[in-house]
Amino acid sequence: MQHFDWSDLAPLLALIHVLGLIAACHAILNTRTSQGAIAWAVSLATMPYLTLVPYLFLGRSKFAGYVDARRLRNETLRERAHAPERAAPPPSSSWPAYEFDPRAIRTFVQLGAMPLVPGNSVRTLVNGEATFAAILDAIEHARSYVIVQFFIVRADALGNLLKDALVACAARGVRAFFLYDSIGCFDLPSSYTAALSAGGVTVHPFATRRLFVNRFQLNFRNHRKIVVVDGERAFVGGHNVGVEYLGAKPPLSPWRDTHIEVRGPAVANIQFVFTEDWYWATQRLPDCEPPPQKPHDDGMFCLVMPTGPADRQETCSLFFVEAINAARKRLWITTPYLVPDEAVFAALRLAVLRGVDVRIMIPARRDHYVVFEASTLYAFDAIRAGIRIFRYKPGFLHQKVVLIDDVAAAIGSANLDNRSFRLNFEIMVLTVHRGFAAEVEAMLLRDFDDTVEIDRGEYRRAPALRKITMHLARLFSPIL
Repeated sequence: MQHFDWSDLAPLLALIHVLGLIAACHAILNTRTSQGAIAWAVSLATMPYLTLVPYLFLGRSKFAGYVDARRLRNETLRERAHAPERAAPPPSSSWPAYEFDPRAIRTFVQLGAMPLVPGNSVRTLVNGEATFAAILDAIEHARSYVIVQFFIVRADALGNLLKDALVACAARGVRAFFLYDSIGCFDLPSSYTAALSAGGVTVHPFATRRLFVNRFQLNFRNHRKIVVVDGERAFVGGHNVGVEYLGAKPPLSPWRDTHIEVRGPAVANIQFVFTEDWYWATQRLPDCEPPPQKPHDDGMFCLVMPTGPADRQETCSLFFVEAINAARKRLWITTPYLVPDEAVFAALRLAVLRGVDVRIMIPARRDHYVVFEASTLYAFDAIRAGIRIFRYKPGFLHQKVVLIDDVAAAIGSANLDNRSFRLNFEIMVLTVHRGFAAEVEAMLLRDFDDTVEIDRGEYRRAPALRKITMHLARLFSPIL
């Protein structure tokens, strides 16, 4: 019997180490942040067996060709389509929530290239049943067109309901557009999209390259969730399409998430965000110009904030920094993942120092092990800085909500992590209105009743091995 000679593996091991060093040099030259460059370079140089393959999929934080092409397409689109015009915020005496800093509004307007528009009506949709009941009802009553965009779509009971609703729309002459992320929906069977296409729905995947789905590029994903019906109703929030979002996936159930329904002039701005994505993916404009909308009596001011890796600035991170800086009395944030960058974490610490009630609600259950461990360590650092951290106990917390004082709330798809800040396309809708802020406050107070506030002991009582795991997980925070 011939014994295996480990020396036979020496050339292969040497090759892996050489490739690891080459990849480390590539990371130093191409990763957007110094933290990310250090994390990748150290891990590739010391642990190439574990990190070389993940770097192939996750390591490219800078994709210059894509960014340039995307910007060019967006500029072309704004010349061809009806793009929202920037506008200065109205005089403080003319809007009810005049306490909100007008300078912050001007910053948001410039940052997102979207105006603050009055005359909207916004309502919260708490959890999956309320969200999809409202979405499916709107689609059922559509008269002209329906736009659907999600990061994840499952071919399960809920996904089939959506598919049947869209096919029924097309059958009665309603134009239906369906955009899905090619990586988020990697397990969506081709039969699902084929059935949509056969039923008259215009279907297309979103990919970093238009000509083919780039399976080796897990960054730059389209994490937005947008539904628009007839240009009159828009839905934005944290839900994707799958039964787990209805709470049917133990052990994460019951799933806690929030969507909003928007009516009024802001719907056209939400639709334009979809139009940009559709134009990139298809090189065509969707045939669905939103009609003019009359202002609603609710009088809510809304600002749509689209963010993404093709922006000239790190729009999502700067949005959170400015929202935190605008808080004077209270800042409550809910997020499934707490992996902030230095700018956001510094803004949170400064808010505490100026006397703001800063609270962050995060899950007690995990859906991604590495992110959860990194979040736990960031939570410990936040507590030491005076930020109050709460863990939601009943099920997995997935909602993305920011409540600022008593006058404004932002709800959408962006998490408090670097993937949302720099690697994903996201959308948030900031609503400035005391009544809506009170509605969001009441919702969050109910959630806080189901939380436990954590202290420094959660980290200090952790076994030594888990502490090491937390610190190792945080090394990958630039791509989490």
